[in-house]
Amino acid sequence: MQNAETEATKMETAAKDISRKAADRIIRHHVYASMGVSLIPVPLFDFATLTGIQLNMLRKIAGLYGVPFSAGRAKNILLSLFGGIFPTAHAPLAASLIKFIPAVGQTAGVTAMPVLAGATTYAIGRLVAHHFAWGGTFMTFDSEKTKGDYAEMFEQGKSVAADMKTDLSGTP
Repeated sequence: MQNAETEATKMETAAKDISRKAADRIIRHHVYASMGVSLIPVPLFDFATLTGIQLNMLRKIAGLYGVPFSAGRAKNILLSLFGGIFPTAHAPLAASLIKFIPAVGQTAGVTAMPVLAGATTYAIGRLVAHHFAWGGTFMTFDSEKTKGDYAEMFEQGKSVAADMKTDLSGTP
């Protein structure tokens, strides 16, 4: 009996590891996409496109974990994270809006936005993947309880996105 339990535990651990790696690939792909669209010089269009990329990421992560996708709930999660954590969540929006300032604003927005967009996408992806991995759903996601985790994931995401930007450009 114990061998069967041990084998079942090993299989469950292996499945979680595979799911984690698949979630990491999904997140990484969407971080790259977020960084790319952040280079669009049109203020707010880049932010709207970023939101679409993040919704697509949530749909794919939900599919990976067998969680029914709810576009309405996914949008609510994004809005609650953006609205509830002002300094970090609004950074991509601020970087987008700064593009309204001729020349200087566009340069600053294009310089800052890729890392901020990537970091935001990374943080959201990691939080949701972790939530789903532990059996959560869109309905049980509590944005209020994840504020601290979001801020921590955003900081990690800035490093990840900066490294990815360096990998793409070959220069820091």
